[in-house]
Amino acid sequence: MKTIGKLGAVLAVGLFAAGARPVLAGDLTVFDWAGYEDPAFHPDYVKKYGGSPQFAFFGDEDEAFQKLTSGFKADLAHPCSQSVVKWREAGLLEPLDTSKIASWNDVLPGIKAMKNLMTDDKGVAWFMPFEWGNTAVVYRTDKLKPEDVASLQAFADPKNKGRVSIGDNVDDAYALASLAIGLKDWSTMTDAQFQQASDFLRKVHKNVRLYWTDNTQLSQAMASGEVDLAWAWNETVTTLAGENVPVAMNRDAKEGLSTWVCGYVKLKGGTGDDQKAYDFINAVTAPDVSDYLVTQWGYGHSNAKGMAAIDPATLAAGGYDNVEKFTANTLFQTPVPIALKAKMIAEFEKIKAGF
Repeated sequence: MKTIGKLGAVLAVGLFAAGARPVLAGDLTVFDWAGYEDPAFHPDYVKKYGGSPQFAFFGDEDEAFQKLTSGFKADLAHPCSQSVVKWREAGLLEPLDTSKIASWNDVLPGIKAMKNLMTDDKGVAWFMPFEWGNTAVVYRTDKLKPEDVASLQAFADPKNKGRVSIGDNVDDAYALASLAIGLKDWSTMTDAQFQQASDFLRKVHKNVRLYWTDNTQLSQAMASGEVDLAWAWNETVTTLAGENVPVAMNRDAKEGLSTWVCGYVKLKGGTGDDQKAYDFINAVTAPDVSDYLVTQWGYGHSNAKGMAAIDPATLAAGGYDNVEKFTANTLFQTPVPIALKAKMIAEFEKIKAGF
């Protein structure tokens, strides 16, 4: 779920639009979050083909879905757990050939166990996990005390008016709201709980300084002192800590935190080279990518062997040393019923508009 700064994204999009491609590396288009074109994520692909594939970018998965259903063509895409079923049922995906995916059997057991994610009820494979992480409380430690952010109710506390930021992202917003009302399995959300969660977001809206759209925007707002409290991804803490900004992530809020998994799918109708598609999937899920993902981006890798090879102190610093504890008090962003997702999208737009 990481995004790069706007300048880097513009330059990358400009290259894509101009048709520029590294020698030998073309014939494959990856539809992705801006930032994941980083060659350090797919070194084996670069080594084999002399460069990266072509990339096109989306801002969020709903935008990506709309583009794909409107006829945009690519070969691979990078959705997250809550979107896989929707994309599959819309006919956007084609099954994966797991015999061509080297790390298919090395995926962390906790991710493998997520229902209707990697495979459907019939055992057909659709999704290869790549990275996973949290959306949780991130705060300026020089402005707020740990007791001030012990509960997710802090986001709705009037004393934080104008100092709060949450993502312009319906999934993270309703993950926050679901946790705040005591719901950890949002796939079972009733109409009454949906209303309760939406009411909570309306209270949060009164405190929101900005709805962040990428890590750069949020990091700048927190570094400048504009925002003290955010519902944010792991990378924000990694970024700000590197700039010596006093921030922390509270993974132990009373109501919990949210965990998401993102990965790669094959898009139906793609015209790129099939071998290159699987070479790219194998490159990003290779065990030697794990250390870079954890240390430089603050996210966990799907490859269990790669994670096990990382220095224990490094894993502990990122909160990845105890996966059972990491996931014990969490709302997994699993797929939700399509009708419920549509309600969330419509309601969140109203909330952001002040209604």
